[in-house]
Amino acid sequence: MKKGLFISIEGPDGSGKSTQIQKLKKFLEEQGREAIVTREPGGTEISEKIRAIILDKNNVEMDYMTEALLYAASRAQHVAQVIKPALDEGKTIICDRFVDSSIAYQGYGRKLGDCVRIINEFAVAGCMPDITFFLKIDPSIGKMRIKEEVQDRLELEKLAFHNEVFRGYLELEENYKDRIIGIDANRSIKEISKDIIGHMKQLLNL
Repeated sequence: MKKGLFISIEGPDGSGKSTQIQKLKKFLEEQGREAIVTREPGGTEISEKIRAIILDKNNVEMDYMTEALLYAASRAQHVAQVIKPALDEGKTIICDRFVDSSIAYQGYGRKLGDCVRIINEFAVAGCMPDITFFLKIDPSIGKMRIKEEVQDRLELEKLAFHNEVFRGYLELEENYKDRIIGIDANRSIKEISKDIIGHMKQLLNL
């Protein structure tokens, strides 16, 4: 049994995940918890190399199944090398995206369906977040927040793709109400943070 706490942060590109992760980390450290921030794809040397391949905007010929398998491969290494060991040591993991991203982006966005979930069951080896915060914002707003010249291969996809991804997230939120907490990300940074921390206080009995 893991002893630590596993938190994932999900949402469309430009939803403000990075800002909220840093605020959450600060809150947890104030409670005396050692909080490790990591990301997907990435988080280990091998996983970061896979990330570079996935997000390289020059890789226009990448097959959708190749993409899904690369995400899962990156995740398998990340779980084995970073996440599981940290949780076993009683640490808190805050992960910028996890398996829900693959289901939303590849399962719904790429229309690969349920095979994405099955592939990732092998990748995560039973290691799932205790709580997931889903930052909800219209994909068109999130997309506008990222300058086109710095957008990666997936961020550059058409709005129709991002709308399908968002639909996937909404279905995941509905299907996993015990784990996924929807957060209105159309508000100020302070309001969003207060909402997230309020849920964390409940979870930690503070």
